[in-house]
Amino acid sequence: MKKSNIIALSALCAAFAAIAAWSLSVSGGLPESWFRLPKWGISVVGIVFLLMLFTPNIIWSKNQPEGYEEASKRENKVLLSLERAGEALVSTLVLIDRRLDSFSLSPRSGCMILALILMILYELYWRKYFRSSRTLADMYSDYCGFPLAGASLPVFAVFLLGIYACNVFLTAAAVILGIGHIGIHLMHKKDIEKEI
Repeated sequence: MKKSNIIALSALCAAFAAIAAWSLSVSGGLPESWFRLPKWGISVVGIVFLLMLFTPNIIWSKNQPEGYEEASKRENKVLLSLERAGEALVSTLVLIDRRLDSFSLSPRSGCMILALILMILYELYWRKYFRSSRTLADMYSDYCGFPLAGASLPVFAVFLLGIYACNVFLTAAAVILGIGHIGIHLMHKKDIEKEI
């Protein structure tokens, strides 16, 4: 992976950590609301988020790049376990936390707007992939300055949703997903670059 991509990914992680820290500072540290269980129920925002996440992946499953099956056999088992655990946790938590549906003007409102923008960019990334020659290099490409866009965009969006909902569990699930999902994408990208 190019050094510039690693720097860009590190800068993005730092930017989102700064957003989290800023959100905590304007809300007076870690208030009780961060450790409360979600308001149980089906979240409309969660349904929309999951549709935006899963629809392109379902289409992709019928349009996998050549060599993907072979490459997936070499995935790190620890990263794969983290990715699967993160996927299950994120899918469940965004679906059942009604706090995602309560819109109010607050310093955290920007997190919801940014999450939506990131998910729109995620959809556009997939549009670019489906219009490409659909190679492994296309799949692990950057988009709009986001390295490994297929992995980084939804992970950062989930992280921001966790901050918006003051849901420490969703935020932690986003970190677990990010370590596994982005880590696996990094490994695949490195393998591609070795072959070139």
